[in-house]
Amino acid sequence: MSRLGKLPITLAKGVTAVLNNGVLTVKGPKGELTQAINGLANIEITPEAIKVSVNDSISKKQRAMWGLFYSLVKNMVIGVTEGYEKKLEIQGVGYKVASAGRSLTFSLGFSHTINFPLPAGIEASVEANIITVKGIDKQLVGEITAQMRRLKKPEPYKGKGIRYVGENVRRKAGKTAAKGA
Repeated sequence: MSRLGKLPITLAKGVTAVLNNGVLTVKGPKGELTQAINGLANIEITPEAIKVSVNDSISKKQRAMWGLFYSLVKNMVIGVTEGYEKKLEIQGVGYKVASAGRSLTFSLGFSHTINFPLPAGIEASVEANIITVKGIDKQLVGEITAQMRRLKKPEPYKGKGIRYVGENVRRKAGKTAAKGA
């Protein structure tokens, strides 16, 4: 049995949820999110809370869907009330980023700059070498920050590249350290 799935998801003031033809729509002060719900999970909506359940708690597939849809619905409710935010940090001599309307322009030591367009629902701000990505969809915020990080992953010798704020990059000793041993 799903421990979290048994708990109700409380709806904050100003948040409404509607289930229509297998599609859950959650509206709140920050926006609106939708999620398709398959037949393996049941959603019960009251004005105060959303309850996720399954028909058969013995089936392994249904138990897995129970926890999954609980997490998806909870992330939707948090997203429309508070939103999500991730921060990236750029390290390296000459590495920089500039905001230009609905896109970011990266200079990462290549012979050219990289233009990164932002999708709808995502906002990005740049302060010095910190990029802050905000949005109401947790999956989209995580995917966009991962795509930005993939432009230039932190390398293990000098640590140059794009990393999450607070990420610890394992460093390797270079050739000179191996020669001296």
